[in-house]
Amino acid sequence: MESYTIGQAARLLGVSVDTARRWADAERFPTYREGTRRMIQGPDLAAFCVQAAQEGSDGEEAPYTSARNAFPGIVTAVKLGTVDAQVEIQAGPHRIVSLLTREAVEELGLEVGAQATARVKSTSVFVDRA
Repeated sequence: MESYTIGQAARLLGVSVDTARRWADAERFPTYREGTRRMIQGPDLAAFCVQAAQEGSDGEEAPYTSARNAFPGIVTAVKLGTVDAQVEIQAGPHRIVSLLTREAVEELGLEVGAQATARVKSTSVFVDRA
């Protein structure tokens, strides 16, 4: 299971590090300590990303654009079928749903809380991991 620093979470949420810290201090999402760093478990961040996108971004403009059609975000849902799969990614205020093969999902290690980038070309969405 992936974990994220406050800075990484801020980037995925499309807010400043200070805003992410304030949200953590207000216990809007759970954190834990890893040495001196405050960390967030992937599934907890994924759930909060969905919630934050539905509520708005606390008045701050999200830095995500469609430049080069790449949408970095966090996996918020994975539905596996026998041969196919559906993956949802929350990229700042954008919710992207991709249909791909189950084999691709397994090879990429896509699971709720994993960081991923959706790349959009015409009517196709490609998902890759850093």
